[in-house]
Amino acid sequence: MDTIKFGTGGWRAIIGNDFICANVRRVAEGIFKLMEEENKTDKPVIIGYDRRFLSESAAKWVAEVLAKNGITVLFMARSAPTPLVMHTVKDQNLYFGIEITASHNPASYNGIKLFVEEGRDAPVETTTKLEKLIEGISEVEFKDFDSAVKDGNIQFLDNPFNKFLDDIIDLLDMKALRKRGLRVLFDSMHGSGTYPLLVIFHTARCTIDTININKDAYFGGVMPAPSEKSLMSLKTSVLNGKYDLGIAMDGDGDRLGVIDSNGKYINANDTLCLLYYYLVKYKGWKGPVVRNLATTHLLDKIAESFGEKCYEVPVGFKYISSKLDEVDAVLGGESSGGLTVRGHIHGKDSIYAASLFAEMVSVTGKSPSEMIKALHKEFGDFVMVEDDMSFDPAIKESVVKTLLVDKRLPEFSDEIVRVNYEDGCKVYFNDGFVICRFSGTEPLLRIFAESTSAVRAKDYITTFKNFLFS
Repeated sequence: MDTIKFGTGGWRAIIGNDFICANVRRVAEGIFKLMEEENKTDKPVIIGYDRRFLSESAAKWVAEVLAKNGITVLFMARSAPTPLVMHTVKDQNLYFGIEITASHNPASYNGIKLFVEEGRDAPVETTTKLEKLIEGISEVEFKDFDSAVKDGNIQFLDNPFNKFLDDIIDLLDMKALRKRGLRVLFDSMHGSGTYPLLVIFHTARCTIDTININKDAYFGGVMPAPSEKSLMSLKTSVLNGKYDLGIAMDGDGDRLGVIDSNGKYINANDTLCLLYYYLVKYKGWKGPVVRNLATTHLLDKIAESFGEKCYEVPVGFKYISSKLDEVDAVLGGESSGGLTVRGHIHGKDSIYAASLFAEMVSVTGKSPSEMIKALHKEFGDFVMVEDDMSFDPAIKESVVKTLLVDKRLPEFSDEIVRVNYEDGCKVYFNDGFVICRFSGTEPLLRIFAESTSAVRAKDYITTFKNFLFS
């Protein structure tokens, strides 16, 4: 039997290799056994799915297993973004929710995200328990989907978007958005976030045009992650069409990418800094901010300027949402494009984040690049560089032994202030950092570095790579 492991963003596997019907059913049976162990079988489970290849089919495979075990399933009648499923778990006071997605992974992947009470990402304790339950499962019984629908075991959610949309609209300054009347170009990256974003922006009287909204199992041949490289067509179209803003999100609607009117890509670190600054400076919110280990330290400087603190947590959004609640933070996010804002759901939501970003542009009357330039002028330059490398098991064992067991480090040109082994190995310098860690969603070794210039950040990465692989 295949070993199934849940990483920082759920279980993800290559379609046709590990992501197959038998394994999906094993995960579903494991979730039922988890519900039994925790005495949480008395409420329905909501199941959603994105637009990836096999997502709808896999959602039905999961539903059939739960239905056979007597669990009522609330099934999305159409593809749905992850934030909607999380919101519904919270809104309907459910124990569990499931989304079939591999988020921003390559098209060859699919996966399963599990949410628990209050619409939170399942914590490590829960997924570890689930993994052990799945280990002992081989044969799984299920009830035919159509029969389960006929018998009432599976129920379709007719209007699942309404409450989600209303809650977001209530949080926005719709008056400011309507007054400004932004022209926005939206790139859905062939994902499931199109409908809710269009509704919100039309309600705000914005002009919104779209690209890449068709369903495409190959995501147009690009990575379904809103990175600068994958948004080149959006950048060109924003400039040619003279739009005020370009917005993109990944396949399941939990990661955001922005292009401003000048065609400049606003990276995730800058997006976090801008929104935190806007919420505190312009809207008068008070509170700290939360980021993960691989996210810009500019947030620390901004928080300090407001007399607040920036809290650092391991990679994995469950840690961000947990700390956000603990310290009542204004905002929490990560350099990979996900963020959450106080008063909404406990996970990433690019639909709300994109709407709030448009509000910021409307209220300030400034382009994002203008605002970022002002932040760097006030707080200094913070430039982040990333390098991802694929690896085989032998390399991983060697790196783990060197960094995490023997705790050996390279000779850097700058003095080391401290080292953090909470999630990989992070080395802090007076004006920057470098972190080396294994991805929790793909077979990649990720090295992030930040400094006052790209040259210095790249030097940190080169030093680390030469030390590990020369």
